[in-house]
Amino acid sequence: MASLLVPRQPRISPSRLYHQLTTGFKSCDVIALRTCKEIEDTSKPLEEHWIHFLSKFPHGSLVFCALGSQIILEKDQFQELCLGMEMSGLPFLVAVKPPRGSSTGAWVQQPLILSHPSVGCFVNHCGPGAIWECLMSNCQMVLIPFLSDQVLFTRLMTEEFKVSVEVSREKTGWFSKESLRDAIKSVMDKDSDLGKLVRSNHTKLKEIIVSPGLLTGYVDNFVESLQEELI
Repeated sequence: MASLLVPRQPRISPSRLYHQLTTGFKSCDVIALRTCKEIEDTSKPLEEHWIHFLSKFPHGSLVFCALGSQIILEKDQFQELCLGMEMSGLPFLVAVKPPRGSSTGAWVQQPLILSHPSVGCFVNHCGPGAIWECLMSNCQMVLIPFLSDQVLFTRLMTEEFKVSVEVSREKTGWFSKESLRDAIKSVMDKDSDLGKLVRSNHTKLKEIIVSPGLLTGYVDNFVESLQEELI
């Protein structure tokens, strides 16, 4: 999990924000992302009630939607989200905070849910943790960014790596049920050219990510780079 904070500026365009953030990254000597092993631990098996529920659906047919712990949609937008999922014609599971009141439910086992064979699409906010968990699975990504770092990562995933589809939105940030439906269908339809492209790119990127020694190599290189900076 990670967060990126930038000064709030009125009416800043996504392209300008993207340029500012990427320029900032390129100018940094060191970039580190904070995580928490206790939260991200996936050594525990998927809980039985989840296995029972997910196993009811055909392979790769279920759309799972989660927008992180910080995003609380307004009532009208929450309804639009649910209607868009329903209009896709696919079974779906929504794990989003309700528009009003507090959520009392426990954390869902998101990485294990995404790795279940029945789940084929992940609608998410494009937070760093969500991106990583999805890339490690076979689920296709549909993105609805809300915060500044999520906007940046969405650009990287959709425009640079081409492994996802972003939901079209109005200038106010509102997304319609039709735009969500279209984005889901574009990655889930086997005959969709866009779907074929993102699935192929996702598969190639996953092969790189899960290659032996990749993650430990990054940690070793990071430690070595820190040591060089201190010398």
